[in-house]
Amino acid sequence: MQRVSVTASLNGVAIPFDHAAFVRLEAYLADAEQTLAGNPDRAEILADLEQAVADQCKRRMRLDQVRVTLAELEPALAEIGSVQDPEVAEPVTASATRRLEQVSEGAVISGVCQGIARYLKVDVTLVRVIALLLLLISGGTMIVVYAIMMMLLPYAAPQRGGEPVRRIPAKCREFVEALRSKLSAVAS
Repeated sequence: MQRVSVTASLNGVAIPFDHAAFVRLEAYLADAEQTLAGNPDRAEILADLEQAVADQCKRRMRLDQVRVTLAELEPALAEIGSVQDPEVAEPVTASATRRLEQVSEGAVISGVCQGIARYLKVDVTLVRVIALLLLLISGGTMIVVYAIMMMLLPYAAPQRGGEPVRRIPAKCREFVEALRSKLSAVAS
């Protein structure tokens, strides 16, 4: 004898599953619960996850269908994605810390000095002072170098909980991204 159908209550919504889909759903939710074990909002996140699974399954079921099969469950879980604990910081790899890029958070103009400081692991004030001295010594040539770096260096992804991006760096970023898109359109 084999179990054909199981009714699961997902956040208060009763949905019938065939046995294979139910086993997969149990494994998915157990993995999510284990991932969120230390999170104080675990119960709320799991309830939201169950509701998302219920909504996805209901949306994928045909009108004449009695229960959710593995064929409907797998795309639903793929669309929802794997569960990651937002409280746990993502591991930083060596290659990610050594990438030279512009950092908009805490930037004064565009974030080039912020990026150089992070790349060299020095204080940003030191980099800004050196850039100012080079500007004075070079007779303004440093402005061209800064503009070239501003155009060539990619932007770093914003950090969660980082400083807010001020008005001038935000406008510089918009300008640079617009200019880059126009240049790429002209090039192609």
